[in-house]
Amino acid sequence: MDGLRLNIPPARANGNLPKRAEPYARLAVIGMGSWGTALATVAATAGCDTRLWGRREALADAIRTAGENVDHLPGIKLPATLKATSDLSEALDGAEAVLLVTPSHTLRDVARAMRPWLPEGIPIALCCKGIERGTGYLLSHVVEEELPGHPVGAISGPTFAHETALGHPTAATVAFNFRHHDRIAPERAPAARLALTMQTQAFRPYVSDDLVGVEVGGAVKNVIAIACGMMTGAGFAENTRAALITRGMDEMKVLAEALGGKRETVTGLSGAGDLTLTCSSSTSRNMSLGTQLGKGIPRAECFGGKATVVEGEVNAVSVVDLARRVGVEMPICESVHAILYEGAPLSETFQALWSRPIEGEPRALDITLHPHEGDPA
Repeated sequence: MDGLRLNIPPARANGNLPKRAEPYARLAVIGMGSWGTALATVAATAGCDTRLWGRREALADAIRTAGENVDHLPGIKLPATLKATSDLSEALDGAEAVLLVTPSHTLRDVARAMRPWLPEGIPIALCCKGIERGTGYLLSHVVEEELPGHPVGAISGPTFAHETALGHPTAATVAFNFRHHDRIAPERAPAARLALTMQTQAFRPYVSDDLVGVEVGGAVKNVIAIACGMMTGAGFAENTRAALITRGMDEMKVLAEALGGKRETVTGLSGAGDLTLTCSSSTSRNMSLGTQLGKGIPRAECFGGKATVVEGEVNAVSVVDLARRVGVEMPICESVHAILYEGAPLSETFQALWSRPIEGEPRALDITLHPHEGDPA
C-alpha cells in the first residue's frame, strides 16, 4: 500500500524525497457495536492486525465462528483476519493504537477498565461523540483523566456504519493535537500514522490538528439532527431542514471557537459533512427519534418501544449545559433540550425559535432588529 506523503519543508528535508508515515502494525478496537465493527473491518481490510473487543462473549464467539456481527451488522461478511474477543487484556496485548468506540455515557468506565492492560504511551482515538454530562468535559478530556500519558485524538466524519462496512467510498477526519515534535516530524504524528493505518481503496482519511473543533462538531450535530427530525415529523419540508442545518452549523462554530477550536474545522468532514448526513437520513437514530417525536409519538413508544440509545438525546443536556457555562447562545439546541426535558410543546417552541429578533448573518454585522409593537404610550 502506498504511503501517506507528508511534505517536509526543504530546510529540514535536506533535498530528500518527502518522508512517509508508518502504519501501526496492531490495532485494538474497543466496542463491538455497529460502528466499532465497521472500523475494525476497515483496519483489517487495510492489512492491520486488528482485535475487536466487546463485553459479550456470545457475540464475540458468533463473530469468530460465523464471520458476522449478527446483532449489529447482519448479513455483512467480516474479514477472516479480524479477531474478536471479550477479554480486554487479550484485545490490548501488543496494541500500538486503540480506537475507543463505546457510547459516550460509558466512556469513562471503559477507559478506567483499560488502564491495567494498556501498553504505555500508545495513542487512543475516540470514535464516539458527545460531551460528558455533569462535568461539561469533551470526551478527550475524560480519557486524558482516566488514561494519562496517552495521546488522545478522534476519528469523525459523515459515516454510517453499514455503508462503511460494505466498502462504500467513505471519508473521515483523524484529529490529534499536534505537539512540538509532531510538527517537526509530522510523519511520526499519531494522526498521520493512524490515517495511513485506516486507509483503504474505499476509506479515505484526512488529518487534522484541531481536536476541539472535531469533537464539538460530532457532539452538536446529533442535537441538530433531532431538531431536523422534529420539524420533518411535524410536516415541514426542505426549506426548514436546510435552515436548521445551516444555522445549526453556526451554533457548532460558535461553541468550537469558545472552547479554543477553529471555525473552519466545522466546515469540514467532521462538521458540515457529518451534520448533513445525519440530518438527511432516517438511518440516523437522531433524525429518526426527532421525526417520531414530531409526529406526536410519545418517547416511550419510539422505535417500537425498544430501548434505543440516541446520542443526541444525551448530548442535548451536556451541550446546552456547556454552552450556558461558557456564555454561548445555541437557540436550536436550547429548543431541543426544552422539548425533551422541560415538557415544552414542540410547535410553540419552534415557533418561538422562528420569531426571535432578526440578526445579521455574518458576525461582523452586529445588528439585532426587534419587531415593531406599536408606539410607546
